[in-house]
Amino acid sequence: MESNILQYVVLCTAALAVSGLTLFSGFGLGTLLMPVFAIFFPLEVAIAMTAVVHLTNNLFKLGLLGRQANWGVALRFIIPGALMAVVGAVVLTYISDLPVLAIYKIGPYNFEIEVVKVVLGGLIFLFALLELVPALEGRIQFSRKYLPLGGALSGFFGGLSGHQGALRSAVLIRCGLPKEAFIATGVVCAVVVDFFRLAVYGVTFFSSHFDQIIEAGGLGLISAVTLAAFVGAFTGKRLIEKITLRMVQLIVGVGLLLLATGLVTGLI
Repeated sequence: MESNILQYVVLCTAALAVSGLTLFSGFGLGTLLMPVFAIFFPLEVAIAMTAVVHLTNNLFKLGLLGRQANWGVALRFIIPGALMAVVGAVVLTYISDLPVLAIYKIGPYNFEIEVVKVVLGGLIFLFALLELVPALEGRIQFSRKYLPLGGALSGFFGGLSGHQGALRSAVLIRCGLPKEAFIATGVVCAVVVDFFRLAVYGVTFFSSHFDQIIEAGGLGLISAVTLAAFVGAFTGKRLIEKITLRMVQLIVGVGLLLLATGLVTGLI
């Protein structure tokens, strides 16, 4: 009983905090929430449960913010993003046998440094510098004519490694959108590009481990965590007017830097 209560408290608290923060950054909910699920459940079950929360939370954010999105920007990003996500997934089947660059251990856990994640982490690190170094931020503006390229890169790496939200935010925030439009446009892109990938991914794992999830009381937990994520997103929306675009840039920049470090070092 105490263990079940602990699961609810830890996971709901994490979902509430992470959902509110990632509303501004545009990425990170699945990346940060899945390890928390994995504390209590086998990895495959944790992935399935995270996918369900991630998808439903994005749909909830779409309902909250969809009307503020810049649909012209979103469409130019979404179409190549969706196509290249398929290409990335196909490429993954060919490079999955590439040797791991390095393996190291922290306590009982092994961490692997992989080629794909090093490349992606390096790219994300460069985008992080654009947000965190004022001298670079003032000189470089991402022209909207390159949006299809940005969408293609984001979709490709999404299909390749599942980490597409960071690139999406890094590209969209360079387009000169107001903070409300940046956040809302990112949500639209996330829902459209991620929907089928996450749905298939989540349903596959969810159905494969349905009995395990039922036995662990996972359906009630998923519902509670999803509700907590909704509250976090709703609270974040109410704070949008109180933050500046520069603050959003800093949140994105720091988030990108942390994610890049985690990818390159094999921690993520």
